[in-house]
Amino acid sequence: MAEKNYYDILGVKKDASDADIKKKYRKLVRQFHPDVSDDPDADNKIAEINNAYETIRDKDKRAEYDAMLNNPFAGQAGTGGFGGFGGQSAGAGQGGFRWEDIKDQFGDGAAYGDGGFRFDDIFSAFGRGARGSTNGQAGSRSQSAGFDQFGGGFGAQDSKGQDQHAEINVDLASVYNGNDYSIKLNVPVRQPNGSVDYENKTLKIKIPKGITDGKQIRLTGQGAAGGGSGKNGDLFLKVKIQHADNIRIEGADVYQTVNIAPWEAALGEKINLSTPAGMLGVTVPKNSKSGSNLRLKGKGIPAKQAGDLYLTLNIVNPDISSETATQAYEQLKQAFAETSIER
Repeated sequence: MAEKNYYDILGVKKDASDADIKKKYRKLVRQFHPDVSDDPDADNKIAEINNAYETIRDKDKRAEYDAMLNNPFAGQAGTGGFGGFGGQSAGAGQGGFRWEDIKDQFGDGAAYGDGGFRFDDIFSAFGRGARGSTNGQAGSRSQSAGFDQFGGGFGAQDSKGQDQHAEINVDLASVYNGNDYSIKLNVPVRQPNGSVDYENKTLKIKIPKGITDGKQIRLTGQGAAGGGSGKNGDLFLKVKIQHADNIRIEGADVYQTVNIAPWEAALGEKINLSTPAGMLGVTVPKNSKSGSNLRLKGKGIPAKQAGDLYLTLNIVNPDISSETATQAYEQLKQAFAETSIER
């Protein structure tokens, strides 16, 4: 995958429309996202996919990238090509554009004026007005054209850093009420010399009231460091709701299993119970059966369209641990002696 260009990585043609590119990108993310993919190389693949998409989705970056692909000096113009598009720096010995590549095209007399060519010839090949430094350091970003489009050693390429993805566990009460959470991150920070260091940082996150399982919270600028003076990427936190064993969640609907006594089910009594929506008083219908559901409309997760709370009744027989309890069951048996139960 590393030797392919960005169009190959996304599996689209070079003249693909923005809509086709976006559609293909979403399909690849669903396939290779580390949270769902069993591929051991999923992290690297999703990084390649994101890097390719961030370039091709942008009209100006795509035009520069296409120009680089068509340039005879572009070398391997895929993920490992030039610094300006997510690869290594174009300086000597860094796997990108090398002085030897120029000599191969123009001969050993390059830049010495002995029958070869002059540096002006190089500038003509790549575009005028961009004499970046030749020692592997970035040239001025204010220069209008030329090597700047290739990044790395011939000009600073400003590009947004890659977005990062992680998972955050929140309790169900926070989803109902909306709470603040603190998380610790190892945040990338670009230094004045262009290097990237990582700093420990504690961020306070507001859990939106009504957010459902699997939704994402976006933290702007907390992703990977950008290139040059480019902005950092964003951090997307996928919400995973934690809850008790007697609860399950389906979208915004919440199902809670509630234990009741046989006489509460038979006689239809009012019970008080703790639910994710708070303490509620509920009347159990007379002759309720175990496994039946009581629907409390709008008491599910308070999303934009609030879900419902379903109370699944579970009839629990008390233990017979005394003579008095035994006699009570004998009397119950006699009272319903004519009752026929289908088995």
